[in-house]
Amino acid sequence: MIIDRLYQSVKEKGPVCVGLDTAVEYVPGEFLKKYNSLEDGIVNFNKRIIDATIENAACFKVQIAYYEALGLLGLRAYKRTLEYIKENKAISIADIKRGDIAKTAQMYAKAHFEGDFESDFITLSPYMGMDSVEPYLEYVDKKEKGVFLLLRTSNEGAKDIQYITTKSDRKVYNVVGEKIQNIGEKYLGNCQYSSIGAVVGCTHGEEAEKIRTDLNKTFFLIPGYGAQGGGAKDVAAYMNKGNGGVVNSSRGILLAYKKKENGQKDFDRWAGEETLNMRKALEEACKNI
Repeated sequence: MIIDRLYQSVKEKGPVCVGLDTAVEYVPGEFLKKYNSLEDGIVNFNKRIIDATIENAACFKVQIAYYEALGLLGLRAYKRTLEYIKENKAISIADIKRGDIAKTAQMYAKAHFEGDFESDFITLSPYMGMDSVEPYLEYVDKKEKGVFLLLRTSNEGAKDIQYITTKSDRKVYNVVGEKIQNIGEKYLGNCQYSSIGAVVGCTHGEEAEKIRTDLNKTFFLIPGYGAQGGGAKDVAAYMNKGNGGVVNSSRGILLAYKKKENGQKDFDRWAGEETLNMRKALEEACKNI
């Protein structure tokens, strides 16, 4: 199952997930000038980042919004980036956060688990109801695919809905987490985690121990590290002996070159160094849990 591949990748390379949220302004201007099209410039920037980080990255997360915003050229760049990840036998997470039901969800599943935009994992929002997840499960069961469902996110607005107390005196996100774990039981890999994972932000560390204990078979995609304020110690509480999750960093890696004098020329080198440093920090923090 795909979750076994991801688990093994974390074991071999550490838990860093490199976020390819590639805004045009993140790409050094002199680098872009080398190419005849913006599409080629973005794709080749991504390729350089992938090449420089792949030894210390468990997977790559591609946020589709940055590419959709550029229209057709952006979607072509998105497609080519996913293809390059696959060519390098790495694991891709398409961050699409879809949430709909019935035939519409079936079409989203087909769009992102087949064809031009095929990826290994996708992100979904289950807050329309768990039937919004069902159309994707055939791909999980038969096509070696996986999903990460939004559970408790890293933004301040998470408290507007996810933290509402239910009649059973539980938070909404606790109820959703239980449903995610229950659905995931059918899709456990040899690693004893499910291909039905959860997105859990690391910026609310006070709940970490309970979430990790309650969702002991759920693999986490953990945003909030670095630019959003989360640190290695915050993340470690969501891990299990250094595994059981991947930790995303996008701007922190893509823009690492901006911390260096004249860093634009070797932007990929600094991205690689940042990824290695992040891996070391996470692994060290996990040892102390």
